[in-house]
Amino acid sequence: MKSAEVVEAHRAAGRTFTAAGVQGFVREAGSGEAVLCIHGVPASCFLYRKVLDELAARGLRGVAFDLPGLGLAARPEEFDYSWSGLGRYCVAAVEELGLERFHLVVHDIGGPVGFELAAALPERVASLTILNTLIEADTFERPWSMEPFAKPRIGELYLKSLVKPAFRALMALQGVNDRRAVPGEELDAYVDLLKREDGGRAFLKIMRGFERTAAKADLYRGVVSSDRYPVQVVWGENDPALKIGVHGAAAQRIAGVETIHRTPGKHFLQEDCAPQVAERVLAIARG
Repeated sequence: MKSAEVVEAHRAAGRTFTAAGVQGFVREAGSGEAVLCIHGVPASCFLYRKVLDELAARGLRGVAFDLPGLGLAARPEEFDYSWSGLGRYCVAAVEELGLERFHLVVHDIGGPVGFELAAALPERVASLTILNTLIEADTFERPWSMEPFAKPRIGELYLKSLVKPAFRALMALQGVNDRRAVPGEELDAYVDLLKREDGGRAFLKIMRGFERTAAKADLYRGVVSSDRYPVQVVWGENDPALKIGVHGAAAQRIAGVETIHRTPGKHFLQEDCAPQVAERVLAIARG
C-alpha cells in the first residue's frame, strides 16, 4: 500500500463537517461516553486512529477532528492560527458535533488548544487526560525539531527538506519507540497530510502563532488544576522533546496528582501505546 492509499483509507474512515465557517474532518469510533482527542503538530486526527479503535473496544465513543490548517481540514488564508484561534474553532466544532459532555484528551500543542476549549466550556469536560504537552506557556522553549519552523525563510526551507525519508528518520528519533508498530507508508502519510494542498503554509502559521505569555500560562494552569473534573497525566516516558522529568513533572505538579502514568513510548505515544492510553482514559471515565 502506498501513502496515498493510506490517506484515502483514512478519509473514508471519517467524514467532513463545517464549524465556524471552516470545513473540517472528523473520525469517530464506538458508542458510549464521548472521548474527544485533540492532536498537535505536525499531525492530524490520523494520529489517534489506533486510540479511537481501542476506546471503542472499551465501550467508549472516540472522537478526533483535524485542526484547521492540518490533515484533511481546510486551510483558509485569513484564519487565526494562534492557540486562541484554534481553541475557538474547537468550541465551534464541539457544538457542531453535538458533544454535550466529553472526556478530553490533549497532546503536543493540542494541550494549549484543548485548554482553551476547556476554559470556554468547563461544564462540558468530564475528565482531562494530559499526554506529552506543555502547560507553562511563558517559559516554553521549542525543541530543536520545532524551532526552525518558527523562523521566517528558514522555516520554509526546513519544511521543504522534510521529505518522507527525513520524516521517517525524525519519527524514529523522537516519535515512536517501536518502529514495527508503524509501517513506512503510514509514516509517509503524515507528510502527505501535512503538505496537502498548500505545501504546509498553514502549518507554518501555526508554528509562528504560539502565545507564550504569562496570561496564557495562568489560564492553562487554571484549567489543569481545576477541581471541576478529574485530571490525569499519561506520558511517553522516552520522549526526548517534551521530557517526562521537565514537562511531565510540571504537569504532575500543576494537576496535583500523585502519579505520572508512564508508557514505553516517545512523543507520539498514540502510535505504539494506544492500548495503554485507552486503558487510562477508561480508568478515569469509570473512576
